[in-house]
Amino acid sequence: MLNLKQEELVKQLVEEVREKFPEVQLLNVIPSPENPEDTWIRVTSPSDEDRETALIEFSADRTIDILLDYGYHMLVMPVGRSQDNGSQSTAAPLAVAN
Repeated sequence: MLNLKQEELVKQLVEEVREKFPEVQLLNVIPSPENPEDTWIRVTSPSDEDRETALIEFSADRTIDILLDYGYHMLVMPVGRSQDNGSQSTAAPLAVAN
């Protein structure tokens, strides 16, 4: 479960991603199955490969900043719409507003 600071950071990060990549939608926020202390932020992937690469680079820079500044490891994971067939992780999604 996210603490208040993590929720704030996730919301801010999602807003920054949506500002730069308006076609991207938040799918869910879940703890990593590999390490529950890490947070996965699953978003829809842009349909253009160059935009997806830009999204990955942008979010990597921002999540590194969060890790260095606050010590929270987060990962923005673009998921193709065709790959996201409604199946959810076995981990319960964390409550984060769009």
